Parts: sequence; structure tokens; C-alpha cells
Amino acid sequence: MPIVYENGCAFELGKAIRLRDGKDVTLIANGLMVAAALEAAEKLAGQGVQARVLDMHTVKPLDNAAVLAAARETGRLVVAEEHLLHGGLGSAVAMSAARQHPVPIRFVALRDTFAESGTPEGLLKKYGLTADDVVRAALELAGKK
Repeated sequence: MPIVYENGCAFELGKAIRLRDGKDVTLIANGLMVAAALEAAEKLAGQGVQARVLDMHTVKPLDNAAVLAAARETGRLVVAEEHLLHGGLGSAVAMSAARQHPVPIRFVALRDTFAESGTPEGLLKKYGLTADDVVRAALELAGKK
């Protein structure tokens, strides 16, 4: 998997890390999906969509202030995680946004299924957890799909 923090990073529990600025959509990711979100942001830039990228490394406590700022400033959220759709980062972000500043949200996550064995790249593609899947979700929100 790609290395996101070449020189390490000082993580603070409950505090998201903004890795990229953008005004059209915010990509909120954790784990290996952070690299996919960064790649997606590059691809989106080539299509005229400026994507903010947040590494939401802590689900609990969640950085509600970062979710609120993203919702207010970009108006659209895509949550990307290598976790089941229900009960993970996406659920936490959706509850936070709904409580503070409701906006359209799309989710890139495992649907109700058990994963199989295989190569990392093959499994990410099979289960819709690639940068291209994040791009599709963001373009749908931006009305460009």
C-alpha cells in the first residue's frame, strides 16, 4: 500500500488531518483509503473538481469540528473506508453531519458481505474500494456524472 506520511506523522486522537484543500467536495477517509482519497483528489482535479482530503484516523472520538467545517465549506462529503458500510467511519460522519449541518454524502465502503482472500489490489477493486470508486462518488455528488 502507498505510504501517505513519508516522514511519519504526529497523530492527535480526535483531530483529523487535512491533507489537501478543496472547495467542491470533501473526501473523508481512514486507513488505507487515505491514499485512495489522495489519488482520487488528483484525478478529480483533472476534471475540474477541487477535493479536500481529510485523514479521519480516529473514529471515536470523531473530529466533529472537521466534519462541520467540511460540510459548511464544501457542501458535499464522500466517506471512504475499508470497513462495513454500517457502524464505521461513514456512520459516524453521517450522524455528525446530520446533527450539525446536513449535506449530501456518498459512501465508499464494504457492502453487506464477507470479504474473500486474494491480492490486495484485486480485493479492493472487487469490493469497490479504489480511487476510481471515490472519484465516481464525488462526481455523482458534484453533478458531473
